[in-house]
Amino acid sequence: GNAAWRAQRGAARCAAAPSSVRDTARLMQMGVAARRALPGAVSSTSSSSPPSRDVRASVDCGNVNSPCAADASDDDEEEVDDLNMIINMLPADVRDVLMTHEHRDSLLEVVLDLGRCPEARFAGKLGNQCLRAAPIDQDDLDAAESAVGEFGGDNRAGIQGTLHRISCIRNRRGKIVGLTCRVGRAVTGHVDMVADLLRSSESILFLGRPGVGKTTVIREMARVLSDELGKRVVIIDTSNEIGGDGDIPHPAIGSARRMQVPDPSQQHRVMIEAVENHMPEVIIVDEIGTMEEALACRTIAERGVQLVGTAHGQLLENLIKNPTLTDLVGGITTVTLGDDEARARGCQKSIMERMSPPTFPILIEMHERNMWVAHNVAESVDEVLQGGRPTVQLRTRDEATGEVVINRTVYDMDVSAGQNNVAHTLGASGGGRGIVTNTMDFFGNTVEGGAGSGGVSGSGSANMPGQRFDPEDPYAWAQNLGRVPDKDMLEEMSANGYLGGKFGGHNHAHDKRNAQKQKKARVKAQR
Repeated sequence: GNAAWRAQRGAARCAAAPSSVRDTARLMQMGVAARRALPGAVSSTSSSSPPSRDVRASVDCGNVNSPCAADASDDDEEEVDDLNMIINMLPADVRDVLMTHEHRDSLLEVVLDLGRCPEARFAGKLGNQCLRAAPIDQDDLDAAESAVGEFGGDNRAGIQGTLHRISCIRNRRGKIVGLTCRVGRAVTGHVDMVADLLRSSESILFLGRPGVGKTTVIREMARVLSDELGKRVVIIDTSNEIGGDGDIPHPAIGSARRMQVPDPSQQHRVMIEAVENHMPEVIIVDEIGTMEEALACRTIAERGVQLVGTAHGQLLENLIKNPTLTDLVGGITTVTLGDDEARARGCQKSIMERMSPPTFPILIEMHERNMWVAHNVAESVDEVLQGGRPTVQLRTRDEATGEVVINRTVYDMDVSAGQNNVAHTLGASGGGRGIVTNTMDFFGNTVEGGAGSGGVSGSGSANMPGQRFDPEDPYAWAQNLGRVPDKDMLEEMSANGYLGGKFGGHNHAHDKRNAQKQKKARVKAQR
């Protein structure tokens, strides 16, 4: 069980004191073997450990506002980074600084640019730091280049047996003038956020900005799906970032198989080859970015294979508006409505609708490490295209207890201030983005609060149906344009004195025209 595995792994590490990537890999393999060999045993190092439980039944996230019962303590989150391996490729004086740096555990990457000082970039608020006054020269770049593997067509390389990624910048003649040495870490514990979704066998797409941890999550998912759920998993590893550099995959992916891609432009072909030749149940692909790859994903999904993928972006709306990747969420098409239908909907005659079922039924927006938003893609896309705000799952991890909590809420999270529950509308149908201080609960009830400045706030606005006109605002009726049928709006405008004619009210222009007609009639009669 989990307790037995953690106890045995901790005892093994204390005894072995690993100092290299080979020792770390051996210990991770020992942990997997211990979990397989002792499915219901109690660790021999502690007689008071609680009984084990089946990992496939250890999480119940179906209830709203209920904490997940998965391994939720911070002790379960562990990192294997092989940091010394990437530091050793740097110039000697830079290496000495980083070896003793107080924040080396927070190191994200080291940048070596010709003619500039070497720069270390750290996570959080630590920012960037220059590591020496002397600028990088060509000898430094040549020495670093010789310490890594061969650069591929995507200008990426790695270090044998690690997850580190080295990216180069070339000049017009193809000569390397800059290196970005990014630290790769095998982090465990994040899969708790979506443990219930893994067992559903639905395809999942992770969306997030660069550096938020998408690759780290799908690497751990590969291990869980293959080792704990017993599925046949194939990873399409374009730049060896998921399974590490070299022909032998990194132990962080468990027993999942890895297919390397010789040319990044041929990733879609390798995806299809994996389905046809290796009979996978799950295919994992990182950084879906071209139309060919999006079409390959649809082909694979139609063949009944579960997909787990990532793409760059922050919101579902980014994919809807991206013509290259819009097929991942079902594709968008323009539909022309008849007059009666458009009047009944209260919208324009030309509208946008979802074209087909989404390739990925589930989409996860990774805003922060411990704040994810889960979408039912079909429902969310339809709601967004209609100008509404869909109901989503907000998945967060409590910093104090480490428990994963799932809440159903209206999709109104402001990414920059999500922890404060500040809301904004998507503005997908031409509406403005407005900050509001209220949200709607799972049952559709509006939580107390008012609309802020900056635009119409949608369902959280102060102008709700039945209270559409503010007597102090002569233009309040304009906020409901497009929300109600045109005829109803005209009648209400007329009742409030904005229109005359057949809808009521007083029309001075109409009176003037009648007076002119009467005058012409009198002149004609006199003649």
